[in-house]
Amino acid sequence: MLDQPALWAIAVYRFGRWTADASFGKAPLRGVYFFLYSVVRLMTGIDIPRSARIGPGLLIHHFGGIIIHPQSQIGSRCVMRHGVTIGARDSSGPPVLGDGVVLGAYAQVLGSITVGDDAVIGAMTVVLEDVPRGGVVVGTAGRLLEKRAHE
Repeated sequence: MLDQPALWAIAVYRFGRWTADASFGKAPLRGVYFFLYSVVRLMTGIDIPRSARIGPGLLIHHFGGIIIHPQSQIGSRCVMRHGVTIGARDSSGPPVLGDGVVLGAYAQVLGSITVGDDAVIGAMTVVLEDVPRGGVVVGTAGRLLEKRAHE
């Protein structure tokens, strides 16, 4: 289990969140965090800054090439595959992802948009508009294929 590079990236992110909120010894803890963050980013290709807001249960399959905007918000129980980018577009804000969102390989979610709970973003899809709860989006630029029934 400890041999999973995605687990290292998530652990360093969680440590970074903890150091940002720590009320004692901030300088040494921040130094340790930035060192670990740099090493993990270099070794895994996963860039999750501690300023991003990510709920519990993030699962990263097939690590590598994952970039998350520092101001992004990601709900709980989300799944990401390799090559995912969650970022701003021009001067717009970053995306907000709901709970249970699944992002396929090389999915790009860009701009000040909202992806609803339990949505599925297909592989190599570019999402530039809001996705409703339970939506399934595919293509470049992504189009809503269907709306799944919420369980």
